[in-house]
Amino acid sequence: MSRYNPKEQEPRWRAAWRDADTFLTKTPEQAQGRPKYYVLEMFPYPSGRLHMGHVRNYTMGDVVARYKRARGFNVLHPMGWDAFGMPAENAAIEKGVHPKGWTYDNIAAMRVQFDQLGLSLDWSREFATCDPEYYGQQQKWFAELFRRGLVYRKEATVNWDPVDNTVLANEQVIDGRGWRSGALVEKRKLTQWFLRITQYADDLIEGLKTLDRWPDKVRLMQENWIGRSQGLRFTFDLTGHPPEGFEGIEVYTTRPDTLFGASFVAIAADHPLAEQLAKSNPEIAVFAEECRRGAATEAEIETAEKKGLFTGLEVAHPFDPAWKLPVVIANFVLMDYGTGAVFGCPAHDQRDLDFARKYDLPVLPVVLPPDGTADSFKVDAEAYTGPGRIYNSRFLDGLSIEAAKAEAITRIEAAGRGHGSTVYRLRDWGVSRQRYWGCPIPVVHCAKCGPVAVAEDQLPVVLPDDVTFDKPGNPLAHHPTWKQTTCPQCGGPAERETDTLDTFVDSSWYFARFTNPHAASPIDREAADYWMAVDQYIGGVEHAVLHLLYARFITRALKDERMVGVAEPFAGLFTQGMVTHETFKGADGRWLAPAEVDYRTEGATKGFFETASGQSVTVGGVEKMSKSKKNVVAPEDIFDQYGVDAARLFVLSDSPPERDVQWTNSGVEGAWRFVNRVWAEVDGGTESGGVESEELLRATHKLIKAATEGLEGFRFNSAVAQFYAFLNTLKKAEGADRRAALRTLVVLISPFVPHLAEACWERLGGEGMAVDQPWPAFDPRLATDEELTLPIQINGKRRGEIRAPAGAAEEEVRRIALDDIDVQRHLEGLTVRKVIVVQDRIVNIVVG
Repeated sequence: MSRYNPKEQEPRWRAAWRDADTFLTKTPEQAQGRPKYYVLEMFPYPSGRLHMGHVRNYTMGDVVARYKRARGFNVLHPMGWDAFGMPAENAAIEKGVHPKGWTYDNIAAMRVQFDQLGLSLDWSREFATCDPEYYGQQQKWFAELFRRGLVYRKEATVNWDPVDNTVLANEQVIDGRGWRSGALVEKRKLTQWFLRITQYADDLIEGLKTLDRWPDKVRLMQENWIGRSQGLRFTFDLTGHPPEGFEGIEVYTTRPDTLFGASFVAIAADHPLAEQLAKSNPEIAVFAEECRRGAATEAEIETAEKKGLFTGLEVAHPFDPAWKLPVVIANFVLMDYGTGAVFGCPAHDQRDLDFARKYDLPVLPVVLPPDGTADSFKVDAEAYTGPGRIYNSRFLDGLSIEAAKAEAITRIEAAGRGHGSTVYRLRDWGVSRQRYWGCPIPVVHCAKCGPVAVAEDQLPVVLPDDVTFDKPGNPLAHHPTWKQTTCPQCGGPAERETDTLDTFVDSSWYFARFTNPHAASPIDREAADYWMAVDQYIGGVEHAVLHLLYARFITRALKDERMVGVAEPFAGLFTQGMVTHETFKGADGRWLAPAEVDYRTEGATKGFFETASGQSVTVGGVEKMSKSKKNVVAPEDIFDQYGVDAARLFVLSDSPPERDVQWTNSGVEGAWRFVNRVWAEVDGGTESGGVESEELLRATHKLIKAATEGLEGFRFNSAVAQFYAFLNTLKKAEGADRRAALRTLVVLISPFVPHLAEACWERLGGEGMAVDQPWPAFDPRLATDEELTLPIQINGKRRGEIRAPAGAAEEEVRRIALDDIDVQRHLEGLTVRKVIVVQDRIVNIVVG
């Protein structure tokens, strides 16, 4: 028997698929009526190195693509590169290379690595977002959205990194510092470009209801991010002698029912009133600056210490002018949510309570819990946010929370002080980035005409190659000639916009471009109508909000431009878990890579030791593979030792695909043993007799059913488990039946271990290649046991078992159970109250 040799077989079969154009996508005409299936993994950033997370993510998509192809679908499975972004610019600064060369070199290196994985990709559709052909088409539709008013400029407060000299998204600010530079981030007001995503807020929420093949948690995350809330917008009148031009403070609240529990009004540090006060009050100016350097995200604000500064101003309560509330500047109020001002009700909001306790402000409960009494209920360290009725609230007393909200809104509106309002947490999408390596914004600035979209015949606006990174800031801004141009509208002198687009824009439509990546227009409508929406999208849950939300928004905007015909880009979404590994530290505290560590026994001591020094190693937690902690396993090392198929099989078999998978040597060694067991069976290994033809036939049809259901339900690990079990049955079979069963097994494992399947198919004398074989069908009669063993429980305790026909009716199972001799023995002297039959599962007998 020859030993399976992946180093020989795997390159050979990849070449065979390539030579036969096996994975070239068919046109609708070529497909001859076959249904379409579009499977797509979130395209990668070309970092230059494949990691095990890539292996898992793209193998999952490949299994789906190969399976659907075998089921008779016309499959689109493309690949491209999300290639713009800061890492390339950082490499230019640190290594003295050009971002363009660095990026394309990385793409070339990763393309080779992806090819090694044996992915069923149509490489003829490949593009990178930094290709002028791609971003030029992006500029076309961006210019159209600008002309339509969906793109606009305004002054906005941004996170500014003073070292990288660029705007940072909130998510790029960690503990108040730039994610890359580590510099303290400043809040600055800059004129920025925005996309009106808020115009689609309601539609984006409603659309989530149609996405029944998305994880519930992702839909909820998007709904919470959009944050639609019904409430009241009204004004507190300032009393005394407020600054000139400020007569009141407008607030927005979702809890007008708690107005009688108010103890303060808080404004953001960059609220116009705070900025006015800061001009004459140094203490306020210093505090406001401290707030600007503080937490950037809502999550950070929630956990940060609540700080405030009393302004000396007061406002009158809207329902009682004699009741005065202090006005404070608070670090937990955001200018870009609601009105940048809130009223604090400490008894029923934890943030307000923490603030009130710190600054000794009143805490008056106004919602009485269902089991509480008005004279005894108190709020101590925890705010009460549950249900109840209103009290301590004058004319609202006794009302339910919802009724009190409605009554408060009615009275405020009647007094002309405000109105009921819907507010969204979602803000318009700021897309300006002060960097070179991004898509140029196709706008010029004309002293006469203002901002004007670049004419279509002048696109693409291509990045200049002759840039330098020896000065801080954006190289485009200080390039000697690039920004000098003429106005498309009046023909006069103008300057190009030097900001480039957020890379999330690049990934917000690439899936539509894949339907025809060489079209002269941004999207080939005919191709998009055939392929869209993506049937199965696969990627990390870390993109559950921003990328997916932006893609849904842009698809809607392009639908309104009649470029696509669908509103939702991804019909099905699967978010896979991460690949993890133990962490190791040497005796000197250095992180050690798994390759630098051995597990061995030294006398009575067992454990991990550093290979080089022999010293004992501290084993840390199991964490996501990361370069910083060196708990990374290089895919190429695994491929070299065990072959690609063993690596593919392990990342699919060790745990459900939505959960993290812990990489272990024993796990991949187990997958390698499976590869060799299959090869041995195909190569003639067998034990004589033991399995009858009927038994083997039934086992084969059960395997087809289990594998099909596993793949349809994204339970890859359960399908793989059935392959392992089937090998044990197959090992005891012989003759023609065994050979037929083997051929079926080879077709079923082909999506998982495609190189092995091809080698086995050839060895079995199959015609053509395994990849071209149709998926086998199962006979439901043969895939189901004729008789089942059902456990019998009496008052919840197992007392025996019976044999019953599969699918038997409840009455028949009940009769068999009560006629069983062992059951009757346990029922002696007892009265049967009820018999509960769970079909094909269990029988529960309740006795008295």
